Amino acid sequence: MNGSITLDWFLHLQIYFIRGILKMKLLKISAALLVSSFALQANAVDLDAGDYDVAPAGTSLALLYLQRASRDELYVGSDKQAGNPQLDSNIGIARFVHYTDIAGFRAAPQILIPFGELKAKGDISALGSSSGIGDIILASPVWLLNNPDAKTYFGITPYLYLPTGKYDKDDALNLGENRYKLNIQAAYTTRLAPNVAWDASADFTIYGDNDDIAGGGKLKQDVGYQVQTNARYFLNDQWDLRAGLSYAEAGDTKLNGVSSESNKQSKFWVGTAYSPTATTNIILTYGQDIKVENGFKEDNRINVRLLKVF
Repeated sequence: MNGSITLDWFLHLQIYFIRGILKMKLLKISAALLVSSFALQANAVDLDAGDYDVAPAGTSLALLYLQRASRDELYVGSDKQAGNPQLDSNIGIARFVHYTDIAGFRAAPQILIPFGELKAKGDISALGSSSGIGDIILASPVWLLNNPDAKTYFGITPYLYLPTGKYDKDDALNLGENRYKLNIQAAYTTRLAPNVAWDASADFTIYGDNDDIAGGGKLKQDVGYQVQTNARYFLNDQWDLRAGLSYAEAGDTKLNGVSSESNKQSKFWVGTAYSPTATTNIILTYGQDIKVENGFKEDNRINVRLLKVF
């Protein structure tokens, strides 16, 4: 019944952040990195374990996600850059979900509203900070396999990103991307044993163009993809332990005839979930990036998710 999602909205500054660094000559980063450093984070749709567990039709959920992340390493390709660049983020997402049946299939139309703050520190503190609303997301998973007796499910979810977030082409930090995106995700979850559950998912993202870039031109991006897996161990009906892994490539980018290689990221997370009542659930996870190419590496990431069933 979780139906949750963790999105890296706080990293949607991508080319604008790197451009600010280049303009101020704070770091010696190649122009090829201009567009690609944050493309992965703009692409990522990270799942919590149990996201594709199905709730009964008529169920509604209200969720609040909170994430604190810090970064102090920047990579061009696989080479760590010198200096002390730091980027912190405090991001939240308000999400509302309603389960229903459509043409004989269980579905869950929903809206996600991201908000938060980005803050540059260290060598790049001159870039300042940005706060506000991110790009709103409309989504609706549809379950093609819904077997609650075996606790086995398979679903497909389209996520449509709307360019509603705060954006200014002349700002180094932006919460919005000024472009439409469509992510299609497929996920499977099952019980391997009475107290062990396993999830696996894959998704791809199609990007619209951003035609409001500082200096002119149009930002284009190839299709990106991500694969991830989660596992849960149930201590009892109220409490579980969980862990997950993810690998993603954002898609190569092109700006004014200059192509840049894709941002690549692998990461892990561990955590726990607890249900104090039958209609409430709390998830707490801690994670780090394992390896990054063309972008910032997260050294600490804390996620909290609060859920209420109506």
